[in-house]
Amino acid sequence: MASGLKDTIPPHDPLAEQAALGALLLDRDAIPTAIQYLRPGDFYSHANSKVYDAILKLFNKNVEADILTVTGELRQNGKLDEVGGPAYVASLTNVVPSSANIEYYAQTVQSYSLKRALIRVSNEVIAQSFDESQESRIILEETQQKLFDLSDNRQTFSFRSAGEIVKETIEVIERFYDLKKNITGIPSGFDDLDKLTAGFQASELIVIGARPSMGKTALALTMATHIAIEKKIPTGFFTLEMSDLALMLRIISAEAGINSNVIRTGFLSKEDFQRLLEAAGNIYEAPLYIMDMPNMKLLDLRAQARRLRTQQKVEIIFIDYLTLITSENFRLPRHEQIAEISRSLKSLARELDIPIVALSQLTREAEKDKPNLSSIRESGAIEQDADVVMFLHGKRESDRDSAEQANEEGIQRDLILAKQRNGPVGTINLLLRSKFAKFVSLIKNTDNTDNNQ
Repeated sequence: MASGLKDTIPPHDPLAEQAALGALLLDRDAIPTAIQYLRPGDFYSHANSKVYDAILKLFNKNVEADILTVTGELRQNGKLDEVGGPAYVASLTNVVPSSANIEYYAQTVQSYSLKRALIRVSNEVIAQSFDESQESRIILEETQQKLFDLSDNRQTFSFRSAGEIVKETIEVIERFYDLKKNITGIPSGFDDLDKLTAGFQASELIVIGARPSMGKTALALTMATHIAIEKKIPTGFFTLEMSDLALMLRIISAEAGINSNVIRTGFLSKEDFQRLLEAAGNIYEAPLYIMDMPNMKLLDLRAQARRLRTQQKVEIIFIDYLTLITSENFRLPRHEQIAEISRSLKSLARELDIPIVALSQLTREAEKDKPNLSSIRESGAIEQDADVVMFLHGKRESDRDSAEQANEEGIQRDLILAKQRNGPVGTINLLLRSKFAKFVSLIKNTDNTDNNQ
């Protein structure tokens, strides 16, 4: 059967291709409909592909496409003889009586084009799989990306009237009215932050930036454990800097409310140990999935994120942290690699339709002044790609006075919401309880919101 498949003519429908072109030559108004579905490369016949390309060029020039104008365009570009001359162009209008079924013809041509593309991807996968120099994980990631690209590139677009859209919008508003919920996304666990963001929204890339020792990981873990343990929402956590065991030690310490140093030294009372076991039981039942991947490549991250979304139905992913991800294009300057990683994470959030929260380092200047969007380290692309950007700011944890204060209450941190595409910005006051590696709200602050974006 394999040898038979090798000699099989790729799937196509010559009549549908000719009918689509004939309809376009008969009716210029049919072209916008065809453009929704077809590109020149979708035609199996090279002659038909060139005729369609000529029609599109005339359309862009605002010239009506008919037998004479298309023939002239092909002649001018030296393609007329390749398609079979004026006779072939003229013959296309004899295939159909009108343009009434242009959408059906276009969809048929597109369907066969997609089948040929799937065959091409399959053959590439087979060839790569037989190549001993190719790594299987890279083949798998590239295949997933190719299939996603095929699906993404085949999305059709059309306009809708204001009446259609407003009806759908009112239905959404009515649901909000019935539910009366301030949070429409995934709750972070901090009420003041959720009031500004309405929760972490699907398809958004959220970046949390800070200098070292500000508590980035502690903040991300506080949010992730609230989402997974308290709200029972499946959550993924990619750790590139710490091992999964070290991360779990932090989580247990925070959930049990026991100093992590006491846990490490083993000087635990019976009551402490009982609290640890209770906390461990709660964590055990939580839909929290930790991916321990030092030196993580972008390909690995995308593949594992898709796997978590498909198999474990995760609804949010945290990445600790963004600038530790390794690009496959290691020869590029670092700022270009970071830009590629940033774009890829935003694309991944849209593909999986979930929020992705990525931590990032800030430049040294952020220690002196209040951080801003230009403080994000290594690339300006991050601030452009991110839908939401937040900064942790305050005294360094290594500061002796702050550390002594933290033994009793905590180190004050400002969580600055510096960018939000679809909402206000502002500052939330938090306390870092460093001995538990956990953040809590300091005070309710409703007067510091800035609606300028």
